[in-house]
Amino acid sequence: MRILQVDSGREWRGGQNQVRLLCHQLIGRPELENRLFTKKDGELARRARGDLVPTIQSPWTVGVSPTAFLCLGTAIRRYMPAIVHVHDSHSLTLALAVRRTLHWPFLGGRGISGKLVLDEEPTDFAIIAHRRVDFHVKPKSNWTRADRVIAVSDGVKQVLVSDGVNPRDVAVIPDGIDPEEVRANANRDPAIRKRLGLPLDVPLAVNAAALVDHKDHETLIRAAARARARVPQLHWVIAGEGPLRGALQREIANLGVGDIVHLVGYVEPVDALIREASVFVMSSKEEGMGSVVLQALALSKPVVATAAGGLPEIVPPEWLVPVGDAETLAAKTLQALEHPTPIPLAARFTAKAMAEATLAQYRTLA
Repeated sequence: MRILQVDSGREWRGGQNQVRLLCHQLIGRPELENRLFTKKDGELARRARGDLVPTIQSPWTVGVSPTAFLCLGTAIRRYMPAIVHVHDSHSLTLALAVRRTLHWPFLGGRGISGKLVLDEEPTDFAIIAHRRVDFHVKPKSNWTRADRVIAVSDGVKQVLVSDGVNPRDVAVIPDGIDPEEVRANANRDPAIRKRLGLPLDVPLAVNAAALVDHKDHETLIRAAARARARVPQLHWVIAGEGPLRGALQREIANLGVGDIVHLVGYVEPVDALIREASVFVMSSKEEGMGSVVLQALALSKPVVATAAGGLPEIVPPEWLVPVGDAETLAAKTLQALEHPTPIPLAARFTAKAMAEATLAQYRTLA
């Protein structure tokens, strides 16, 4: 059974790491031949090659890239996968376009150079589309045209079904991590307290997320301002980059918390930073699942999170707060600081479990 994984790979976030982990778990399966199609020289391509994942690379500068479409069509005609597993909306658009044009004569097996690359007629393939966010989709969108949609949480599935995707076409497979890999990465020293000029015993509330609207860092910053009166020595570290950095810096200044709230940018490996946390905090107002929370669980860190998307499927109710409620987020964070209660990582949230469940979906469609 031949599988082609497709991810635009134009950024490196939790979703791209999930693609890498899936490909890594599928290596060595005797019944499976798996390859990855992604952006040329992107971070996903680099890390996949490091894991010895067979990789096909393409220029991919914009979401729905004509060049990527032509390269993906050539790759599919050469490789002839039974299943194309796409991992973002742009990849889904291109895979559907390739399937519609698979037998067109002017595309019939010719690469960008025009040289014939096939000796036989290309075969049809099934499309599995992976959905990792709980954003709404438009009616009759491409998500309704995939043969199967994998949702990373029941929360994501509920959104898809409410937007018109047939529930029979949606399988829920949670994201997974490799706990040993996380713990090994965590052994590196991020020296975050030294970098910030803080004493070694200063407590840290850590958040790791892109600086984008749905992560709702504004609520996190307001929570820091409210918590200050009770525990002034608590510092809040936000690891990530994104378009809202300037707006968040202004909010930090307006609230007068620049001495305790730190935007430290992208941290690699993030597991080493999480290890330094006294408590890990997620403030999202929309969240497909939040695989970084799984990394915190693997490191036995207490977690406080909003009840957004799939987060309630990971975090127990007693450590959840309403979306946008800075006061309760502050109180819960201080409670976790005073009475740390690590949450065990369930076996279903491992990369191995994720890969096995995904492989079962491949078998039903191949």
